[in-house]
Amino acid sequence: MAEKDDYLLDLLVDLGFTSADQVASARAECAGAGVVDYLVANQLIRAADVTQAKAAQFGAEVVHLAGMKIEDAIIAIIPRHIAKKYRVVPVFKSEHKVAVAIADPSDLDTIDSLTHLLGSEIELRVAAEADIEAALNKYYGGEKKGLADGAFKDVIQELTEADVQVVAGAGDDGGEVDADAPLIRLVNQIIVDAFKLRASDIHLEPLEKKFRLRYRIDGVMQEMKSPPKRLQPSIIARLKIQANMVISEHRVPQDGRIQTQVGTKLIDLRVSCLPTNHGESIVMRILDKEGLKLGLPELGFFTDDQATFERLIAMPDGILLVTGPTGSGKTTTLYSCLHYINRPDKKIITVEDPVEYVLAGINQVQVSEHVGLSFATALRAILRQAPNVVMIGEIRDIETASIAINASLTGHLVFSTLHTNDAPGAVARLVDIGVKPFLVASSTRCLMAQRLVRKICKKCTEPYVPTDSELRALGITGDQLKGATVMKGRGCANCNNTGNRGRFGVFEIFVIDDEARKLIYDQAPTSVLRARAREMGMRTLREDGIRKILTGMTTPEEVIRSTVGDE
Repeated sequence: MAEKDDYLLDLLVDLGFTSADQVASARAECAGAGVVDYLVANQLIRAADVTQAKAAQFGAEVVHLAGMKIEDAIIAIIPRHIAKKYRVVPVFKSEHKVAVAIADPSDLDTIDSLTHLLGSEIELRVAAEADIEAALNKYYGGEKKGLADGAFKDVIQELTEADVQVVAGAGDDGGEVDADAPLIRLVNQIIVDAFKLRASDIHLEPLEKKFRLRYRIDGVMQEMKSPPKRLQPSIIARLKIQANMVISEHRVPQDGRIQTQVGTKLIDLRVSCLPTNHGESIVMRILDKEGLKLGLPELGFFTDDQATFERLIAMPDGILLVTGPTGSGKTTTLYSCLHYINRPDKKIITVEDPVEYVLAGINQVQVSEHVGLSFATALRAILRQAPNVVMIGEIRDIETASIAINASLTGHLVFSTLHTNDAPGAVARLVDIGVKPFLVASSTRCLMAQRLVRKICKKCTEPYVPTDSELRALGITGDQLKGATVMKGRGCANCNNTGNRGRFGVFEIFVIDDEARKLIYDQAPTSVLRARAREMGMRTLREDGIRKILTGMTTPEEVIRSTVGDE
């Protein structure tokens, strides 16, 4: 510190703010330590003079924070705990730089840390220590009233925004976060409300004149009260910081993750940021790591299908593929299968991207492409761990598919998913990826397609008479309606007046027998495979849905929406 003071004292003398005699006298009075502070305390020089000298020393500009109005979007660039820790205030931002006001521009450690934390070049501005302190209190203070007061309060009251805690290390550089900061409380409230309403996704979408907030609840998008448009940059910046994204990058998509605790629940938020013409759109997938407590009956299987499926997943080897579009519950089905067969005498390993739920007694591997741990690499490694059962999050390429098939042929039971529209279509998809038809035929035990439909709310269910158009669309006959209990939800507080609460699956199960294997080996078209599956008794997705309509589990509208008509 003495060397810094010497350099600064020389500069103060050169700039005419003090004299060499005053410096010598002050040095004698304070025994050579804190000479600058002594001069200021005794009003021999002004604090503003010291600020000017520090700025001149580093060729920086002096800023007077008290006379500036700094926008919320700029303040949001640096989280409160970082600003307080390093005693800095952001003042403006350009495309590649962030300008920050700092009292001591010679503090290279602080400047290096900020450059790393913000992922951006730092441009220095110098301000008086008192100005920095006042600005920190003004812009980052812990006021109890703020933006979140009165917002998003019209829901169940078990949790509040104070119940949200970002887990250290998952974002914000692991530092302490002030949950009282108004912007932070607003962002936390958005997460809490989504969790209370059982949303699977949070969508923050910048439109021309509004910043739209929507939750996906039971597979259906529902619009909520939107945050003020003026807070759009601040909210996006806050979420990007939490998700360890580069906040100065606005031109390319980014992905990140926030691990947070809501009440006693530990959840992951998988965050996607996409540039649009009115700003960056944020989508957060909510993954409740402790929320999977499903058995096979809860998935929506009828007794006959459940017996078939239990027999298939108890086989010692082979591949079982679950197919369907994104969001159709494939991963949940696979987890339920693993939960069903998870016993001390079986070693089960999964390869996932990401690990969505934590299962006790199962070895789960997180794919990490940036360190070279791909699905294929991880799969090769885990086969040397001698597992009985392997679950692969998704078969995406020929390399992963080949290793999975070889594993199934060497005594492993393999579970995985594919993106296809129906069960027989999975064969064509594997062949299209590059797998030889004879390998598909010899390794595959079962192909299952699924969709999710909403359950009728149990608290407001009532009898319902389907319309003629619904009966025609579904092909339901008068005979089928005899003795049936078609129901529909009236709408109540329990289901947020939608008439539905929760979801379950409708399934299409194609068990591969010897004749089907021959058709696969001969590269028969999907239509022929489908005909064979129907001959064996496979119910289509729509037929399974109709069974569940007639027993009062779901509505005709839901099945029509989620499935296509049979050819």
